[in-house]
Amino acid sequence: MNLQPSELVIRMTLTSWESQNKRFAELIEKFSDEALLREIAPGKNTGVYLLGHMIAAHDGMLPLMGLGEKKYPEMEELFLKSPDKSGKTLPPVAELRKRLHDVTAELNAQFGKLGTADWLSRHNAVSEEDFAKEPMRNKLNIVISRTVHLASHMGQMLYLKS
Repeated sequence: MNLQPSELVIRMTLTSWESQNKRFAELIEKFSDEALLREIAPGKNTGVYLLGHMIAAHDGMLPLMGLGEKKYPEMEELFLKSPDKSGKTLPPVAELRKRLHDVTAELNAQFGKLGTADWLSRHNAVSEEDFAKEPMRNKLNIVISRTVHLASHMGQMLYLKS
């Protein structure tokens, strides 16, 4: 397999993205609904909030990267703009598990349609003028930052095992 350096970096990034999402989904499936309702530590977020937070963050990648509309726009208010224990009604855990799968599958399907030039093009939160000055503000960088974000919260979720 002869890949150009940019193609290799893209492939490495997507492999990491897919691996972290698979590990997160497997971790979520190991927890009962009751376990996900517990706080990761006293006074901290619950597992269900972190699950919803990841779904909302990943769902927001679709319009940010010009790949379509959010599948679950109502989750932004619940899991990105409001803190855990805000008193707002959250979707059932079973529904969140399904949404995690749906959003991940949609992103992966859309990612498979992108070529090298697409990955290195600007995302929708940066102007053309700013992108000309900072070309690293591209779609691939969104995937890199969201992969790190996911890994961070997955580490927090491990505290639910105890």
